[in-house]
Amino acid sequence: MTALPNIVLVHGAWADGSSWSAVIEHLQADGYSVTAPQFPMTRLADDVARLRQVLARQNGPTVVTGHSYGGQIITALGTDTPNVVGLVYIAGFGLDEGESIGALLGQGPPSPALAHLDVDQHGFAWLPEDDFVNHFAADVDPVKAKVMSAVQQPLHGSALQEVMGVPAWRSLPSWFLVADGDQAIPPDAQRQFAARMGATTAEVPTNHVAMVSHPDDVLQLIKTAAEAVPAAT
Repeated sequence: MTALPNIVLVHGAWADGSSWSAVIEHLQADGYSVTAPQFPMTRLADDVARLRQVLARQNGPTVVTGHSYGGQIITALGTDTPNVVGLVYIAGFGLDEGESIGALLGQGPPSPALAHLDVDQHGFAWLPEDDFVNHFAADVDPVKAKVMSAVQQPLHGSALQEVMGVPAWRSLPSWFLVADGDQAIPPDAQRQFAARMGATTAEVPTNHVAMVSHPDDVLQLIKTAAEAVPAAT
């Protein structure tokens, strides 16, 4: 009997592992072993270290899925990707070598979701509730979006300046969900990420947090990836 690959879900900035709840429930019902850890959002190296801790716990092939800044984390695994057999990006950053998030976002005006970042005295950037509800999670029920805002994990500003090394997608098959109404990461940037990594791409009419507002589409892409990669026997 062929075993299903493990699924590791990587949340992005201003979110936490609970943002994957609807997707986790369905994956578990379908028999997948799922892990959705919390990431510190302090430095990219810290976030990658947390991901490596989780990957070391996986018994067998693993599909890693990253949302938003979580795409930066999975990309930064580079060429050292034990157990990883595929990468799934959900409206995520898929940078190439030598690129940074800050430089990319600086090519145009601030996106509506990120236009008013509130940076605290420790250098962590928070999203104001109004921007979170009306732009970051615009197609989520406002009551739920406010809860998401309350549990947001801020991102340290240094992460925006981190320069990518050799990206993991150069040596692993990739899948990409483009959120065509995204108000955080421009959809055209997402399309460019997906095209240059040669990703199998789905485009969904959703805002930034697709795994909350369109969990069925996210689930389908993850399962498509899981069914395409080598699994344990």
